[in-house]
Amino acid sequence: MSSIKIRQCGITDGNTECIVNAANVNLKGCGGVCGAVFRGAGWDDMEAICDEIGHCDVGAAVITPALRLRTKYVIHAVGPVWQGGGFHEDKLLYSAYRAALDLALAYGLHSVSLPLISVGNNGYPIEDAWTIGLRACADFLDDHPAYEIDLLFTIPDETLVRVGNFQLSRMFSRAKAQ
Repeated sequence: MSSIKIRQCGITDGNTECIVNAANVNLKGCGGVCGAVFRGAGWDDMEAICDEIGHCDVGAAVITPALRLRTKYVIHAVGPVWQGGGFHEDKLLYSAYRAALDLALAYGLHSVSLPLISVGNNGYPIEDAWTIGLRACADFLDDHPAYEIDLLFTIPDETLVRVGNFQLSRMFSRAKAQ
C-alpha cells in the first residue's frame, strides 16, 4: 500500500530508490537541499551531468543517476521563488512535485525521498508549501491507485516536521470525513 510519511532527517538519509532535489533552473549546485545532494553525489560529477542537461523550467523536473549517493536516481525538481503569490507560484510548485512524481512512475520507482521544495532561499511560506506538496502527493496517489509507492518527506528541521505532520493529519482526517 502506498504512503506519504514525514521524517526528521537529511535528504540523503531517506534510504529510498530516488531523491528529489530542490533544484534551480540552471541545475547548478548551491546550498541547502541542493548542496547536500551535490555533495553526496560527488559535486564535480553531478555538476558535469547537470551541465549536459543545461536547464529545467520552473514547475518541471529532470532525472539523473545518483552517482555516489545510496540511491538509484536524483530527480531535480524546480520550484518557484516566492513573489507574494501573484505569479502562479502555487501552480508552479504543485507542478514541480507532480513532474518529479511522474518521473518516478516512468522509471518504475517505488520509494522517493522528497524535500519541502521552494522554502528556505526561495522564500515560500511554510504552511502553504506543505499544503501544496502534500496535496500534489495525495493527488498523485489518487491518480495511480494500483501503483505502490512510498513518498517520504525528509526534513531536517523539527519545527517543519511538526507543521508537516499537522498538515498531513488534517488532510487525511478531512478525506475520511467526506
